[in-house]
Amino acid sequence: MRWTVLDTPIGEFSVATDGEAVCGAHFGRLEPAVEEPGDALAARAVTELRAYFAGELTEFTVPVAARRGSEFERAVWREMTRIPYGETLTYGEVARAVGDPGGARAVGVACNRNPIPVLVPCHRIVGAGGKLVGFGGGLPRKVTLLELEAAVALRRAWSS
Repeated sequence: MRWTVLDTPIGEFSVATDGEAVCGAHFGRLEPAVEEPGDALAARAVTELRAYFAGELTEFTVPVAARRGSEFERAVWREMTRIPYGETLTYGEVARAVGDPGGARAVGVACNRNPIPVLVPCHRIVGAGGKLVGFGGGLPRKVTLLELEAAVALRRAWSS
């Protein structure tokens, strides 16, 4: 696994590839990290992340693969990728979608263990009633990501 770091509006962000997929992401710098991507997949991931943070990309196309996690966690992570850009679901809604109607807290744990934040958008999951609770990258980053997506989604809706 090779880490590449890039500057973003939410601070340094590290992304890891293994030659086949993006398999990790981290808020901050993970060492050893390089500034320039060392392979085509890493370069593509960095390009897509820069476009996302610029408000130009609403759907990642780079392959992602979680190389760890329980079956439940993987189900939650897959469900996260189905949440449309600019929208949110509650922990309870995700729990019901993965077949565990009482599993809202377990969804929260899976969100916290998400190995590929931003690309697997755990920031789109909120508490009951839309409350902003918990985020591995800190609530200010979650707010920034949700505000970015909401602004882009509104701009696109109004321009059509």
